[in-house]
Amino acid sequence: MEHVTSPEGRRLALHLTPGSGPGVVFLGGFRSDMTGTKAVHLERWAKAQGRAFLRFDYSGHGASSGRFEDGGIDDWAEDAAAVLALTRGPQVLVGSSMGGWIALLLARSQPERVAGLVGIAAAPDFTEALWDGFSAAERAELLASGQLLRPSDYSDTPYPITRRLIDGGRRSLVLTSPLVLPMPVRLLQGTADSDVPPELALRLLHHIDGQDLSLTLVKGADHRFSTAPCLAQLTAAVKDVSAPAVLP
Repeated sequence: MEHVTSPEGRRLALHLTPGSGPGVVFLGGFRSDMTGTKAVHLERWAKAQGRAFLRFDYSGHGASSGRFEDGGIDDWAEDAAAVLALTRGPQVLVGSSMGGWIALLLARSQPERVAGLVGIAAAPDFTEALWDGFSAAERAELLASGQLLRPSDYSDTPYPITRRLIDGGRRSLVLTSPLVLPMPVRLLQGTADSDVPPELALRLLHHIDGQDLSLTLVKGADHRFSTAPCLAQLTAAVKDVSAPAVLP
């Protein structure tokens, strides 16, 4: 494991595997870390192919510094930009859930650094959906105390939704303005995803302005998208977006 200090002073943990390009950068989801099934699967595949690969933890996640409650979408997008700067040449960005949102932000701001993009149950602008789903009492509590505890389907411990998360999300929206992505984009979405509805994937598909764009709906797949068939779909998508950038 390595560490890098971001321009904002946050100490970020990462694993960087050297290899040929285009390299692959994995961006994890909300409250996830770089030891997840999809990240480790892609790292093993990249090593077998001799491809460069990078996985990392956002600040407040996993082995990186900071508290989760002190971060937001804009902070974690800065973290992703800091680790992307460690790579050479255009990279394939693979973003899972919230990581899909952050991948879109990087591709919008630095298209010259992105050879291709794969979104797995990408969740752009999900903080606005959270806010819209809160009752008046929940909104009042969030504004007054700075956070609201919500139950989690993945842990017995409730997780905090902070005002910083909501405010940072509003500074980072991608579905409310043009989103021009000149690189190949592949969106993967399970039909049984209870966290990110397939309707959001369709909305994103129609919103992106790009010439090489597709959405694959996988029947019965849930939000984890980590079964063997799902991982095979993921590997195929990374290969697909890499093809135009791989030299003969």
